[in-house]
Formats: sequence, C-alpha cells, structure tokens
Amino acid sequence: MDAFQELIVPLFSFILFVVFLQRWCFGVASTPRKRLPPSPRKLPIIGNFHQLGIYPPRSLQSLSKRYGQLMLLHFGNVPVVVASSADAAREIMKNQDLIFSNRPKLSIPDRLVYGCKDVGFAPYGEYWRQMKSICVLQLLSNKRVQSYRRVREEETSLMVEKIRKLGSSSSVVNLSEVLVSLTNDVVCRTALGRKYGDDEEGKKFKKFSAEFVELLGTSPVRDYIPWLAWTNWINGLDAKVENVAKQLDEILEGVLQEHRDREKRENDRDNAGLDFVDILLEFQKENKGSFPVEDDAVKAIILDIFAAGTDTTASVLEWTMAELMRNPRTMKILQNEVREVAGSKEEIDEEDLQNMPYLKAVIKEGLRLHSPVPLLVPRESTQDTKVLGYDIASGTRVVINAWAIARDPSLWENPEEFHPERFLDTSIDFGGLHFELIPFGAGRRGCPGTAFAVVVDELALAKLVHKFDFALPNGGREEDLDMTEENGVTAHKKFPLRVVTTSHAC
Repeated sequence: MDAFQELIVPLFSFILFVVFLQRWCFGVASTPRKRLPPSPRKLPIIGNFHQLGIYPPRSLQSLSKRYGQLMLLHFGNVPVVVASSADAAREIMKNQDLIFSNRPKLSIPDRLVYGCKDVGFAPYGEYWRQMKSICVLQLLSNKRVQSYRRVREEETSLMVEKIRKLGSSSSVVNLSEVLVSLTNDVVCRTALGRKYGDDEEGKKFKKFSAEFVELLGTSPVRDYIPWLAWTNWINGLDAKVENVAKQLDEILEGVLQEHRDREKRENDRDNAGLDFVDILLEFQKENKGSFPVEDDAVKAIILDIFAAGTDTTASVLEWTMAELMRNPRTMKILQNEVREVAGSKEEIDEEDLQNMPYLKAVIKEGLRLHSPVPLLVPRESTQDTKVLGYDIASGTRVVINAWAIARDPSLWENPEEFHPERFLDTSIDFGGLHFELIPFGAGRRGCPGTAFAVVVDELALAKLVHKFDFALPNGGREEDLDMTEENGVTAHKKFPLRVVTTSHAC
C-alpha cells in the first residue's frame, strides 16, 4: 500500500500539471493579442511624463514623427492616446464621435466648476446634452450673438481710444494687456450685464478670473499617480484651488442675487437687453419641473463662458497681431483692404467685415498657426474600439494635438510660414468639418461659442489696423520678435506683445 501511494501521488500530480499546462497554453493561444498603438519606452512610476518637454504640443509633435499619427503614452498609470493627424482626428471626432465623447474626471475642473456641472468638462450623458442644448439654443445661437453687436462695437471703439491715450502718454503699448481687457469687458457685459473696473471689486474679480483660467491648465500629479496626491498639499496647489473656488463662488453668488433683486425692465420681457445670467435664471424659473437647473449649474456655465470667451479670444488676437508685426507685407495688404472698405467712415461696423476676405483669411491663418487650445480638451473612450487598426481600450484618455495637425507638411504647404493667402481660394474653415483645421474642436464636443469668439476677433483686428500703424519698440527688427509660447490650457505668448503705435489719419 505504501509503495502504491508512493507511485500514484507523483503520477497524479504530474497529470494535474500537464492538464493545467495545456489549459494555460490553450488559453494564451486563444486570447487574441491586442494591437496597441506604437509607444516610446516609459520610466517606472512617471511613465512618459519626462517626454512632455517645456511646450507639450511641440514635444508630442516630435514624438509623433517617430512613432506615428496615433501613439500610446502613459502619464503615471493613465494610458493616453495622442492623435497627431487629420485622419486620426476625423476617426475620433467624427466616425467614432459617440464612443469618444466622454471627458475624463480631472480634479481641478471638478472642484472649480461645481463637480463638472458645466458643458466643457461634464461627462457625456443626459445632463451634458441638456446643458449643451441650453448653451447652443439660449446663449450662443446666431440670433443671440447678433443681439450683442452693440456691445462689441462699443467695446472695440473704447479699445481704440485706450490705445490712442496710451500711445500719446507712453512710447510703448502693452497690446497683450489691452486685448485681454477688451475680451474681458465684452464677456462681462454679455454674460453679467456689467463691466468690472479698477476698483477693489473689479481687481478681485479679474485676479480670480485669471487664476481660474491658469488653474484649468494645471495637471496635478494626483490625476495620474493617485498615491502622490499629498504633494499637492505640500506645494500649496490644493489650497490655491480651494481659495479660487471659494472666492469665485462668492462673486457669482452675488451676481445671481443682484440679478434676482433687480427690477425687470419692460423690454426684458421681449428678451431685448438680456445678459446670459438673465437668460439662465429665466430658463431656471420656467423649467423647474421638466429639467431643473441648479444655481451651481448656472454658475458653472458662466465660468465656462469666461474661460472660453476671454482667454482664448485674446490669445487669437495676440498671436495674429504678433504674426502681422513679423510680416510687414501682410500687414500692409490687410491695412489697405480694411481702409479701402472703410472709406471715409470714422468707425468700422460689423457689416463691413463681410467685405473683408483678406481679414478673414488672416484670422484663419492666425488660428492655424496658433490654436488657442493646442491640445484640445481631452476625451475618454467609453468602450473598446479600433482606431486606424489599433486597439483602444475603454477608459483610455485621448488627446488631439490640433497644433501639430495645423502644421502638418502633408496638409499645408510651408506650414511654418504665416501666409493668409492660402485661405483665399479654399473652402477649408474652422467650423469642425475640415479636420486639417480644428482650433475649436469638432463633433459633439466642439466649442459652441465659436461664432461669438470669432466676430470679436474680426472686429477688433479690423479696428486696430484701420486706426493705427505699428512698430516694435526701440527700432526692433520684425524677425527678432520673440514668439516663444507659454504652456497652459490656452497658448499665450510667453512675453507680452509691446508695440509703438501711430494713429492713422482716416
């Protein structure tokens, strides 16, 4: 018996091992191998963070030249697919738009915009659809955008007067500062019904608005390496986010109360003279049963409008003017067109813009070379899928490098040159249908405020070149103008654009 046991136990163990080995081998063989996008080598813990460089859009463009139009990176333990071609962008934002319409949950937007109750960062679903519909139909429709024409014309005229005064009292004008002030005043009047001046209240509002936009472009380590979340407490980031959220909430709470307390004028009943807060509060009142809109949602949408309507709009103007300064011939062509259309008129109005094709081409070229949000707000896949033959797992974060696509030599001749003429004989536009040019995104997640932003840029640019001639300080040469980008959710010049202005006799 003992001899039998000594024989049978090893034999039985061997049989079990063979069965297990067969099943394991069969299982491995029967599981189809995933075809992942090409990926550079990563480091432990941080993954590919070290390869982002000083200006990530440029670094990612460089990586894409080596690894392809669709590549897989790892930021900490988060897989991130980067799309750097029009074909890849079209597949993600058109052909599979629904699958890629979600947003990843990011800790800073989550805190600043009331648990992502806005439109920009809200996860895809019924809530987002309802809020997007409110923005598109109630706030940013063509009719509504046109209703604020007087505001835009008044504020751009005030901008001209400000530059004239600054130019007469000082030899140098900080044009970047003037343009931020312009877009801030336009958005304040349309969204809140009032401007914030240089008093204590105004300074507080501008300070925390600027910090809000800056924080949206910050990527805390906790979003990629959760166990290092404590570092945001050590470096003060958590405290800063908390303070900005608290201060802005107090300001916006006051704005809502002010609007509720204000006695409605008779013409408000006809929707004339309403600002965005008026419209949202009216919608809130009328839809308590069907789709209740909380105060936090109203405040979140207003913050969206500020982030998208001030910073990015000013950025487009800043870069376009900088490119015109570097290209005097292009500046002269534009000035000739604008001044010819204006004729003997003292002031340009928005109707004149329709007769300025070169100005519209200049704006497009500015948007092409300097996408206001160079890495579009990240998306997230909601199911396993294939893109350009590669397997993309559900929950993968997706970044579209609009900056790189707009400089792709296979799409654009001499892509690094500022050459507005390329848009005079083409139908390519920035509305989200042509994936060679997607500064405002495309598909379901495309920016609903494109028309609002572009008309401000066109009118401001027309008035600038109509009223002034520009030169660089201290006789600086155009080719020496520093065009270094500053990293952030919005791409600004690292150094403000300072110019010397001479009033043009109209």
